[in-house]
Amino acid sequence: MSSSSSASANGTHASSKTAARTDTFSGVDYLGLDDLLPTEHKLVRDAMRDFVKRSVSPIIEDYAERAAFPEHLIKELGDVGAFGPHISADYGGGGMDQIAYGLMMQELERGDSGIRSTASVQGSLVMYPIEQFGSEEQKQKFLPKLASGEMMGCFGLTEPDHGSNPAGMTTHFREDGDHVILNGAKMWISNAPFADIAVVWAKNPEGRIHGLIVERGMEGFSTPETHGKWSLRASATGELVFEDVRVPKANIFPGVSGLRGPLTCLSSARFGIAWGAIGAAMDCYDTALKYSLEREQFGKPIGGFQLQQKKLAEMVTEITKAQLLAWRVGVLKNEGKATPAQISMAKRNNVAMALDIAREARQMLGGMGITGEYPIMRHMMNLESVVTYEGTHDIHLLITGMDVTGINAFA
Repeated sequence: MSSSSSASANGTHASSKTAARTDTFSGVDYLGLDDLLPTEHKLVRDAMRDFVKRSVSPIIEDYAERAAFPEHLIKELGDVGAFGPHISADYGGGGMDQIAYGLMMQELERGDSGIRSTASVQGSLVMYPIEQFGSEEQKQKFLPKLASGEMMGCFGLTEPDHGSNPAGMTTHFREDGDHVILNGAKMWISNAPFADIAVVWAKNPEGRIHGLIVERGMEGFSTPETHGKWSLRASATGELVFEDVRVPKANIFPGVSGLRGPLTCLSSARFGIAWGAIGAAMDCYDTALKYSLEREQFGKPIGGFQLQQKKLAEMVTEITKAQLLAWRVGVLKNEGKATPAQISMAKRNNVAMALDIAREARQMLGGMGITGEYPIMRHMMNLESVVTYEGTHDIHLLITGMDVTGINAFA
C-alpha cells in the first residue's frame, strides 16, 4: 500500500468515543534556555508546536485507543518539513542543523512518540543513509519523494533472533547477474506496513554487511503488520520478509560496508530520540502541573501539598538537565565532534527521565491518570518502547562503560 493511498478504514477523524483534546501547552523553560537558541531555531520549534496542537493532539487519543496509525498526517508531516529537516536542501530536505532537527523531534514526541518515530525513521534511518552512503542516482530517485512524504520508508536491521547483537544477523544475499537474491526477515520495524521502500542491512556471501534499498512490489517481499501492541499504538509496526527477492545491484549502497553503516544511522536516530523524550516528559509535567492547580482535596489545590510540590520540582529539574544535555550534544554534533557514546548517554538518560516523570505524573492524577482524557498513560506506554528501541537502556549503559574504561563488556 503506497503512502499516498487513503487513510485506513478506521477513519481519519476522532470518533465520538474519545473526546478531542484541547492542547494549551506553552513550553517548559525553567532556566531560560531559549536564550541559547537563535531566532531560527525558535521559529522552527514553534511551527512544529503549532502543527502538533492543530493536527496531532485533537486526534491522537482516539487513534491510540483503536491502535490505528493516522495515515492522513503523512502529507502534513511532509508539508511542515518533518521528514529529513537535517538532509541537504539539494535533495528536498530542510538543510537545517542538528539542533533544529532535535527541536522538531521534541515537539513531535510531545504529541506522540509514534508520530515522532514515523518522522525520525524517515529522516534518520532512511533518508540519512541514502544521503550518506547512496549513489547520486539513488539520492535523486528517492530523497525528494521521501522529503515530501510522497514516498515513505523503513529501516531493516533488527531480526527475530538478533536485536542487541546486529553483527549476528542472518539475512543474506547472493549475486545473480545484475541482481542479488535476498533472503531473511526483520522485525519490530516502524513504518513497515505502509512503507514504499526499506533500507535493509544484509550479509553478502563473504559475511560482509551491506545496505540495500528494497522496493515494494518486488516479488517475494512482504510486510506483515504487528498487532497486539500495548505501546506505540498509534504507530504502524511490522515485519520485513524476504523470500528470494531479486534486488538490482544498483540498489546497493556503494559508499559503505560493515556495521559502520547501520550504526551511523542509529546514532542519528538516537540523537533525535534524546530530544523527543524531552517532549513526552514536558507534556506529562505540564499536564500534572495544571491538574495540581485545579484539583482540590482537603480544601485546597493538591499543588499546595508538600509531596506534590516535591514531585513537580523534581520533574522540572530533570527536564532542565535533559534539555542541557541534549543541547550540548547538539552543539557537538553540529561541530562534527559528538561521539556515538555521548549520544548513547543522552538517549539513555533522557528516555529514563521521561519514563520516571510519566509515572510520577500519573500518580499525581490518581485514577484520572489512566484515562484517555489525559495523555500521561499513553506517553508512559509509548516510552516503554522508546527505552528499548535504538539500543536498550542497558546496552547504552555498557556503551558508556566501555567508553570510560576502555574495556568491552559485551563479550
